[in-house]
Amino acid sequence: MSPEGQAPAAHTKATRQDWIDLALKTLISDGVEQVKILPLSQSLKVSRSSFYWYFQSREDLLAALLEIWAGTNTPAIVSRAQRPCPNITDAVLAVFECFLDSTLFDPKLDFAVREWSRRDPEIRRIVDQSDDTRMQALTKMFARHGFAPNESFIRARILYYMQIGYYALDIAETLDERLAHSRDYLIGFTGEIPSQETLDRFISFAKSNTHPTS
Repeated sequence: MSPEGQAPAAHTKATRQDWIDLALKTLISDGVEQVKILPLSQSLKVSRSSFYWYFQSREDLLAALLEIWAGTNTPAIVSRAQRPCPNITDAVLAVFECFLDSTLFDPKLDFAVREWSRRDPEIRRIVDQSDDTRMQALTKMFARHGFAPNESFIRARILYYMQIGYYALDIAETLDERLAHSRDYLIGFTGEIPSQETLDRFISFAKSNTHPTS
């Protein structure tokens, strides 16, 4: 809404979602410092003033981006870590779903927000809180399947830190190459040998549902 509380004119070209989509793309590709009203308006081919139909300030736009990150990446991990599963292998594979599908967990957005947090103590606090929430969910997942408290915590760390590190290193692997390591990853994470049936089911799911990052 404009400062006068009026709706934007019918001829306005860019919607609120257009601003958010471009701001997200810019955050991921160029960092938070480049999420600026004038360059965004130029890319959208609208006037700078049209921004204020939807946002009170740049900080308002940044808050919307952070809300998208907070409402997608962390809940995706937590919900799958909480999924009822017959054994720890299936539980870990449920979490793996997040890391195969960028519509559930967007690693590029996660990395961009982490970079943002290096420059803003408040964002760092929010990221740390999110990491704690993810880790707690993973730790409880291992505990539900009979692991001792400290072992649950360490195995959760290994699983989570490995995956975040995988993205940070920007490892170039095809899906087939990545899936070829599934059995050994699972042994490393859980200490248990998965059945071939379990592996085949997961690989079939992965090939049918994977959405790579753009």
